[in-house]
Amino acid sequence: MKEVNVHEAKTHLSRLLQRVDAGEEIVIARGGRPIAKLVPFREPVQRVFGIDRGVFRVPDDFDAPLSDEILAAFER
Repeated sequence: MKEVNVHEAKTHLSRLLQRVDAGEEIVIARGGRPIAKLVPFREPVQRVFGIDRGVFRVPDDFDAPLSDEILAAFER
């Protein structure tokens, strides 16, 4: 991942965007401290409601109190 300073980013934005379009990620820094990252844009994945219907069954006792053994494991 390449790091550039703000001045270089402003001066060469078109060139940096070409590199990002090719898949590279570029960090923009001010005073050596990273403040932003240029990354390729990706369309969000469309979620389909109910796609896993029937794959998993919620047990009838899913909200039953935990056993003492399991509770003790959380208190270690």
